[in-house]
Amino acid sequence: MAIAQRERIRISEDWRFIKGDPAGLTADLRYDVRPSVEKSADGRVADAPPEAAAAIATADAQVLKPWILPTGNGFIADPARRHIRPAGDPGGDVSFVQQGFDDSKWQRLTLPHDWAIAGPFLETGPYGGMGRLPSWGIGWYRKALAIPASDRGRSIFLDVDGAMSYATVWLNGRLVGGWPYGYNGWRLDLTPYVSFGGPNQLAIRLDNPPESARWYPGGGLYRDVWLVKTDRVHVAHWGGIVTTPQVSKASATVAHRLTVANDGAAALPVSATTEVYLAGADGRRTGRPVTRFALGSATIAAGGTVVLNGDGSIADPHLWGPPPTQRPNLYVAVSTVRARGRVVDTYEIPFGIRTIVMNGREGLVVNGEKVKIQGVNNHHDLGALGAAFNVRAAERQLEILREMGVNALRMSHNPPAPELLDLADRMGFVVIDEVFDSWERKKTPLDFHLIFKDWGEQDLRAMLRRDRNHPSILMWSIGNEVGEQYTGEEGAKVARRLVAIVREEDPTRQTTTSMNYARPEMPLPTTIDAIGINYQGAGVRSLPPQYRPFAEKFPDKILFESESASTLSSRGEYLFPVSGSISGPVRPGSGGDPIRQQVSAYEIHAADFGSSPDREFAAMDQNPTVAGEFVWTGFDYLGEPTPYYGARSSYSGIVDLAGFPKDRFWLYQSRWRPDLKFAHILPHWSWPGREGQVTPVHVFTSADEAELFINGKSQGKQKRAPFTYRFRWDYVVYEPGEVKVVTWKEGQPWATQTVTTTGAAAALSVSADRTRIAGDGRDLAFVTVRVQDAKGRTAPTASNAIRFIVSGPGELVATDNGDPTSFIPFPSATRPAFNGLALAIVRARPGAKGTITVRAEADGLAAGMATLTAR
Repeated sequence: MAIAQRERIRISEDWRFIKGDPAGLTADLRYDVRPSVEKSADGRVADAPPEAAAAIATADAQVLKPWILPTGNGFIADPARRHIRPAGDPGGDVSFVQQGFDDSKWQRLTLPHDWAIAGPFLETGPYGGMGRLPSWGIGWYRKALAIPASDRGRSIFLDVDGAMSYATVWLNGRLVGGWPYGYNGWRLDLTPYVSFGGPNQLAIRLDNPPESARWYPGGGLYRDVWLVKTDRVHVAHWGGIVTTPQVSKASATVAHRLTVANDGAAALPVSATTEVYLAGADGRRTGRPVTRFALGSATIAAGGTVVLNGDGSIADPHLWGPPPTQRPNLYVAVSTVRARGRVVDTYEIPFGIRTIVMNGREGLVVNGEKVKIQGVNNHHDLGALGAAFNVRAAERQLEILREMGVNALRMSHNPPAPELLDLADRMGFVVIDEVFDSWERKKTPLDFHLIFKDWGEQDLRAMLRRDRNHPSILMWSIGNEVGEQYTGEEGAKVARRLVAIVREEDPTRQTTTSMNYARPEMPLPTTIDAIGINYQGAGVRSLPPQYRPFAEKFPDKILFESESASTLSSRGEYLFPVSGSISGPVRPGSGGDPIRQQVSAYEIHAADFGSSPDREFAAMDQNPTVAGEFVWTGFDYLGEPTPYYGARSSYSGIVDLAGFPKDRFWLYQSRWRPDLKFAHILPHWSWPGREGQVTPVHVFTSADEAELFINGKSQGKQKRAPFTYRFRWDYVVYEPGEVKVVTWKEGQPWATQTVTTTGAAAALSVSADRTRIAGDGRDLAFVTVRVQDAKGRTAPTASNAIRFIVSGPGELVATDNGDPTSFIPFPSATRPAFNGLALAIVRARPGAKGTITVRAEADGLAAGMATLTAR
């Protein structure tokens, strides 16, 4: 009887979940003994003293590390360093892993799932750095798997795209394996543990430490989980590599390497062929093959692997490159594997054809065109959705960033969801893929440094093998601001070891690490191919700008700012007086309000280690060999709320947590999209009680000349001075009415904008980012509510409490308003506006079709409504 080929089944529905271990657990299941963490008198967590840090497992603790380590054996190059699994199945007697355990009272849910995002927020204590949400602790997930008797003779795998963190997996009461690092994907071979045709009970335990991150990590099975079924002879996990060693406008060579595994008991002859198709906008293959070629044949031993190679040529290739001047064209390589002439596997790899040149003279060159890096950093959370990955939410973020002019993303500071890289491929963003925030030296007491020596190689190789076929990836980052910057040659030795691994797995791309301390004369910068510096380029307060010293020391290496600016602001909050400088730290009365924990939106204040966009732009313009920047950050994110750790989320985003642009958005747009005709005025012009007081007006535009009018009276005409990036009228006196700016570029009219004093809040305006969504329970609509006056103008300081009512075949997922100080749980259906705006996130119920209405109500205001269609 013929055995079916590869199946990859998303197993997202009908999971059961509970926090905590079962009552009466006789043995403490732990990956390893962790250092103890003490809290000081002020409630802050501090490192425990050495004698306490050397905590010893209790006699009845069960350390699972020896059973987990073998999961990573496939990523350890030296066979002598691979791990042998001990006998036994620790935890097999725990009730939660047993087939007959009754989990009917557990929470029923659909993955991806973040167990902490619903709150409640922790309003007191030292929890600001991790987002004031309870992400730490132990959580259990259970799911019944249907594996029919007809699958006997196949290999059955569990693929986990991300589990936060220290995952341990049992199937039918037997310990299969696990993976500690929360950000990497991993695979387990379930085959020896499966009951073919019988009941199969999967149990996954996560043990997410406190004090394990400097930002909000989330908790749970927060990315997709897959059941993969293959023939015993199949393409190995992440076993295909496509490269394009020769590319011209006339033709391109496609080289394909395929690793084939044999899980069977006998040696077999295998062969493979590849067909390449042009991909459509959705990344899927279209039409007829554009080339075919053989990958050769070999005999594969029982339990072994073999590598097959081949190459072909594509005439007139459609190149992949970043918009707006290039197109992100994609191809799909489809490989067919045969054993003894029978087709046993079909394996697809999307890829792109492009040339990348990076050096100190030209910067970044894609397909022969110099491309300035206009990038941002983003953390992995999706605001009110938390860490639970959602394709549409990520796509919306990228659409907003692209509108601003962003062409590059740095994945800070961990491997992203694979779907995010798929989006980058299809939308044409170039990417720095980053693996670690720490190596052997810690940043927080329970972060990755605890397992780096055991897992550094496996996690790095896992990221490289998973992601190396994405054309969007420019380079690999082996770390961010690691403590090894401070240890000279000792730290450089660690970096060299990681760089060597990268070159083994992918010799086609350069390596980097982001340095906020290392100087040009230190050992660490010598170990990497590309120089990425954090904040040093424009100078860090007392440190002079470092672009020139790095460029002089490493003239052949590309130089860029891997983190720039870290400007801080709260959307729509304008604090007075306004500093006359372009860049300064946030202080009480100078950009900051420590009582309300808000930061001025004039966009001239930054973290103590950062600077304003204006200062960054000037530094780069005075050092034209710098390839560009990655701004910290594109979006606000949960946790790390510098400078006010009593808040829940950051202030550094160009776009707030809800996805509403701050004024800084238009400052970057004026630089990154210089041909876009617009002018943006700040602040708003509704200031009852400020009559007669100085209220500076700033204008962001790519024009080179501007004139400001208050109620028709000119406040002066300005020409843009060298190394200035905004127009500012610092001595305007507030009077209600109208502010208008008129701009010119190269002597020709460019753009105008008018801002007027608004009346009292009168009504709610409701609009959705899309009016048609898929009825699959995963697609989302983002619904914006604006509080408006009687003339339809947004009331810029409105804070009315808004009630969201969703009817039809849809449901409310979360709400937000972008206020970093709000502790209202995200699932709440009532949300106050923050400076005139609020957001609702809505989805259709799985399988539903029809009309969804989203109604917004507030006391004393006319209600508003938006209509969606689920299909």
